[in-house]
Amino acid sequence: MPAFHIAPAVAEAFPGTLIALVTATGVRGREPWPHTATALEELEQRLADGAWQPADETDPRIDAWHTAYRSFGTNPRRIRPSVDALGRRMAKKGSLPRINTAVDSYNAVSVRHALPAGAFDLDRVTGDVDIRHADGTESFTPLGEPGTVENPKPGEVIYADTTGVLTRHWNHRDAHRTRVTEDSTHVAFVLETLHPDRDGDLLGLAAEELQSLLAPHADRTAIHHLTPARPRVMV
Repeated sequence: MPAFHIAPAVAEAFPGTLIALVTATGVRGREPWPHTATALEELEQRLADGAWQPADETDPRIDAWHTAYRSFGTNPRRIRPSVDALGRRMAKKGSLPRINTAVDSYNAVSVRHALPAGAFDLDRVTGDVDIRHADGTESFTPLGEPGTVENPKPGEVIYADTTGVLTRHWNHRDAHRTRVTEDSTHVAFVLETLHPDRDGDLLGLAAEELQSLLAPHADRTAIHHLTPARPRVMV
């Protein structure tokens, strides 16, 4: 089983880091997930009715990530945090993309609560996963671009295993290698905040909501938390 680990330098630079890891084993991605379908449809209907809008960069939950991105040299208006990009897309198109049931589940939770989310197929992860600053020598192949290889900038916060980079710019984009498909059976979902005093309860609610969408379609689910005080957890 891999461990997720916050590197000391990241913990020092971002002392409010709180990450919820929602794990699911025995995922059945090819069966219908009616609760996820309903969650997506309800969000889209609320948007259409004018009863709700996705958070934008003026929201403190999004602004916190813009500030973090700038601190490690990324322009967040050019390379946006995933939750920011997802919310902007939904506000423009009126709907969320349909990828597969597991991905659709975390997208719905992410945009509803304005918290970055992602996921890794743990059967494709090699060794442990470190949340650390890049040194510039690592390789990254973006999701959906299997022929592309990038090198993160030194100092950029990344998720990385022993083979390569799993996310760039902390939570901007996931890697192609560890993408979650309808055939993924062992998955770690990630929800994040940098302000637990303000958003810790919201993160807990979002993790429980995601777990409730996953549980009917998995043999086992669990929620773990990573913080600078508890920087390592086995999943």
